[in-house]
Amino acid sequence: MKHLLWLALAASASHAEPRDARRSLPPPETVRVALDNHPAVLAAGHRVGVARAQAGALAKGSHEIVLTGSAVRRSVDREGDYAEFDATLTRAVRLPGKAALDRRTGEAGVAAAQNRMADARHQAALELARLWLDWIGATALADSDTRNLASLEREAGAVERRAQLRDAAALDVDQARAAVARARGQLAESRAALAEAEATLRANFPSIPLPQAAPAPAEPDEPAEGFATLGRLVIERSHEIEAAQAEADRLGFAARRARADRVADPSLGVRAFSERGGMERGIGLVASMPLGGGYRRYLADEAAAQSSAAVSDLAAVRRSIAAIAAADVALARGRIDGWRSLREAAARAQAVAERTRTGNRLGAIDLAELLYAERQANDARREEIRARVEALRAVLRLEIDSHVLWIDEDDHADGHA
Repeated sequence: MKHLLWLALAASASHAEPRDARRSLPPPETVRVALDNHPAVLAAGHRVGVARAQAGALAKGSHEIVLTGSAVRRSVDREGDYAEFDATLTRAVRLPGKAALDRRTGEAGVAAAQNRMADARHQAALELARLWLDWIGATALADSDTRNLASLEREAGAVERRAQLRDAAALDVDQARAAVARARGQLAESRAALAEAEATLRANFPSIPLPQAAPAPAEPDEPAEGFATLGRLVIERSHEIEAAQAEADRLGFAARRARADRVADPSLGVRAFSERGGMERGIGLVASMPLGGGYRRYLADEAAAQSSAAVSDLAAVRRSIAAIAAADVALARGRIDGWRSLREAAARAQAVAERTRTGNRLGAIDLAELLYAERQANDARREEIRARVEALRAVLRLEIDSHVLWIDEDDHADGHA
């Protein structure tokens, strides 16, 4: 029994890649190109350009030079006609401190957009990992079902030959054919799921060439960095937190700017005029200043409330990411433990099937028991494959969320794809 169990474990390992989850993935450079050209990432990159333009506009300021003037011809009784004109050149001036707040508001907006772009790339990486594992998992199930059908067809053929020699009952033939029919239906379902997974992967990531044969799902294991370290990195390297922090900073600077704007900016300028045909001429300075009222106060109150809301949003994002980190670690550990148990169960079920097959050949075990044992072994293999893929999925999600796979901790900090 121990010998058969060891053989089954060895056979299971022979169909898997080395114990490195990344061996089941596409080449890193191919992934990088695919993620950089993902529509969501490209759209986020354009929004970085929007934020930079907005930052430039804020730094420059909205005040512009205003030129006003008039040219008239005046007629005075008993004196005659006079050509007169006046011209005024004015520009509003930001009061001290306002320009610095505008620049910091723009810079925070750019930082928020850059982190949203990096997070868009992160989400695209998670989607790629999900679709890729769906594909290789569906392939592994289809391969397993193909081998199962071939085995049952061989056994059914042997039973039919024995029936022709009157060494097997017609019931045995019917049971064998029923088992083959069930296996064919299971294989058809597996191939349909495989076709769906492959089509979905190709449609979402057309730049990634799929190999002729999908890699077998590797045996999942704890990454070299350790689950505890990866869980901590999920929080430390979260672009969602950084984007929320930048947005809170932006709205905080905007609130301070709105509060400062309750004292309106003055306009300064020069006025020149000529009256009575040039007999009266003058040039001088002019100034004007709006007298703020309730409207500016309400605008400042609105900006302050938005800033407070952003701070609360930041706290919520931090809490959410902390929960994701803890869940990622717990799920990866649990999935690996579950897969190891199912791997052992599959090996034992295979060993039972081998022993039952030997007993059937010797005439000690009837066909019904053999078919039952093989069905149990097949179901156990399928459960092991599903568990292996789900464990890989959990490990890869943790590695992507912690930015040790496909996403660098400072990925696209400059906002370029």
